[in-house]
Amino acid sequence: MARITVERSHTLGRAGARAKAEALAERLAREYDVRYQWKGDVLEFKRSGADGTIAVADDSVTVELKLGLLLSAMSGTIKREIEKGLDESLS
Repeated sequence: MARITVERSHTLGRAGARAKAEALAERLAREYDVRYQWKGDVLEFKRSGADGTIAVADDSVTVELKLGLLLSAMSGTIKREIEKGLDESLS
């Protein structure tokens, strides 16, 4: 199993960053059959072979992802896509 952690700072405020995380989760649910739910300011998500969290704070967002055996081989690509997506969403 591979673990990926990506943290980015932002100036959107907690509500703005939470709205961006919600939009991302909705897209992932449509495209990749991801199930998700909010627990406070942490969005928990899960799908076959991967699960993780998006923690939203006033000035930062932290994504933590655990990949199963099959997806672990693609961990570098997945991490780059997460970083790219966060950079685009939070700018």
